[in-house]
Amino acid sequence: MKAVEVNDGTFDQEVLKSATPVMVDFWAVWCGPCRQISPIVEDLAGQYEGRVKVVKVDVDSSPNVAMKYGIRNIPTILFFKGGQVVDSLIGAYPRGEYDKRLKTVVG
Repeated sequence: MKAVEVNDGTFDQEVLKSATPVMVDFWAVWCGPCRQISPIVEDLAGQYEGRVKVVKVDVDSSPNVAMKYGIRNIPTILFFKGGQVVDSLIGAYPRGEYDKRLKTVVG
């Protein structure tokens, strides 16, 4: 399973209305740290398939969602549960940190 690309038009349906928790990676093509964590994000999408939905939002092509959530630095990872942000990470981290946060969100 790969991370799903979502945008301003699909964010509400894919993230806010999701029955499962969602990890949202706010990123951009030109962002070095975003490219650095991209393989981790893709791995997590496979590892947590069925338990957590992993999506990516390109801040350049979806400025409304980025603005709504106050995304000023990328990469920013937001963790949603029941349509609400329950945790966040700003910047690039080792894989273990994402695992730790996901285990908390999944419960």
